[in-house]
Amino acid sequence: MLTTKLNTILETSKLQGIKCLKELWIPRSVFRVPCSEFRVPSSVFRVPCSVFRVPCSAFCCFKTFRTFVPDMEKNKLNGHIAIFSANLIFGLNNPISRTLMPEMLSPYTLTFFRMSGGMLLFWIVSIFCKREHVPLKDILILFFASFFALTLNQLPFFIGLSMTSPIDASIVVTMLPIVTMILAAIIIREPITLLKATGVLVGASGALILVFSSHTLHVGKSNFWGNIIVFGATVSFAIYLTVFKNLISRYSPVTVMKWMFLFGTVSCFPFCYKPVMQTNFTLLTSGTYWRIGYMVIFATFLGYLLIPIGQKILRPTTLSMYNYLQPVAASFLAVVIGIDTFGIEKAISGVLVFAGVYIVTRSKSRIDIEAKPASVTADKN
Repeated sequence: MLTTKLNTILETSKLQGIKCLKELWIPRSVFRVPCSEFRVPSSVFRVPCSVFRVPCSAFCCFKTFRTFVPDMEKNKLNGHIAIFSANLIFGLNNPISRTLMPEMLSPYTLTFFRMSGGMLLFWIVSIFCKREHVPLKDILILFFASFFALTLNQLPFFIGLSMTSPIDASIVVTMLPIVTMILAAIIIREPITLLKATGVLVGASGALILVFSSHTLHVGKSNFWGNIIVFGATVSFAIYLTVFKNLISRYSPVTVMKWMFLFGTVSCFPFCYKPVMQTNFTLLTSGTYWRIGYMVIFATFLGYLLIPIGQKILRPTTLSMYNYLQPVAASFLAVVIGIDTFGIEKAISGVLVFAGVYIVTRSKSRIDIEAKPASVTADKN
């Protein structure tokens, strides 16, 4: 009975991208059984015995065994910092992108700059990194990951953004955590708990308050089809966050992104070739090139370098919750450059966004819920 439940916990952890017990918390009560009921070689855990602060014999006798994983909280913190930084960069990029489209550059041209620029940077950096062998099967999966994360996300988003108003696009993008939460429940059976749903709604309310109170987003006209295209791009990225977590956890961020951006560039080329050729680059100012440079180096290369770091550690819904940080960052930039003012609405929205993220991180995951019955059964035994 106990062996079956513990194996269930370990198998479930594989869906979350956990490679070894070092990244997994198992309730102490699970191991409160006679040594005759559960024996497993220490090599199965693939980590040094010293990590758990117990002698090697404890792997055979769990009467006094206590799982202690000191690196787990540090890894989670690194994941939160990475995804926080990525969404901060993306948030600053949104108003910059809107100043370029469609007057100076078409969305197709801008997308191709990001795709091709990101591809070149990731492949150049990969030369100085440890080479990882990627089997043909995983390369094929990376193609589909690129299709949902880049091809069906970046190009449609810029097209939709150029058609509709920034405020409409910002409202539609706030649907990402909700869509991700639903997809995670359907695809990987991640439970929708009351605490998680509450956190998503609290964060969404903060983002919406900020959107409606901003003076810099009330430009342009609403467009139904533009909103639909932005929503489609949002759903596509939610699928990427939910479905491909296990694959992303196998390789380094540089290896993952160099292949994804290669496939993304190739996929977008037929749609972007003509607009790029029609662009009159002699009319572009130095300020325009600086903004393009920010989009390629920071909002593409650095931002997408950070996403897999968080994706390996955090749950899909938690990852998507940081999307609410983007309007906060955009509003902060507007205040700094003097085209908006800081008021009570922005303070309240910022508090709600971060409160929502915190609430979601405190919600129980599938592993937590499945491990609880195992620990109760072990206590009874």
